[in-house]
Amino acid sequence: MKTLVLDTCHKYIVAGCFEDDKCLSSWNEWAWKQQSERFFEVLDDCMKKAGWECDQIDQIILTDGPGSYTGERIAMTFAKVLCTQKPIDLYTIPTYLIFAGKNNGEVILDARSNRVYCGTCENGKLISESIKTLDEVKEDQENGVHIMGDSYLLGNEKENIDLAANFMAVKDAWKKVTNVHTLTPHYLKSKEELVK
Repeated sequence: MKTLVLDTCHKYIVAGCFEDDKCLSSWNEWAWKQQSERFFEVLDDCMKKAGWECDQIDQIILTDGPGSYTGERIAMTFAKVLCTQKPIDLYTIPTYLIFAGKNNGEVILDARSNRVYCGTCENGKLISESIKTLDEVKEDQENGVHIMGDSYLLGNEKENIDLAANFMAVKDAWKKVTNVHTLTPHYLKSKEELVK
């Protein structure tokens, strides 16, 4: 089973080629605001290192957000086009899970303006999500909550995470897309937007 994993939702480009859960090649590149320029180059390099052609892919696992408005659409558009051309199984996972893997705690993703997307993760599953201020997350950290993802926003040391490998670690959280044409990015709305 040839599995391609992809993420362009946040600040990275992640691509990985796995055959029967074994990593043949992977790419985790910081590419903030450059995902659209770098995506196909990274994908091509990853596929070449694995010795794959697009028509050999059996399934694609994709993050569906939250993340940047443009970033969420880059890998998703590629996956949707490919899956309409050939019968390839398509699955999605929340962006938080590639940062958490099987670890427990809160994953924060920079939402700018002193706010973060915050996902509480336990054993490879997303339990809840919200938008928090950095002060609220600092309080969580002071109360012993393990903070992952963009924790450098709190002054923590930047973590070195194998984002591609975490796609496979959270296999139980994959959600099958039954109709590729209806797949859309997941946007997390703020409390203010939900009230309107």
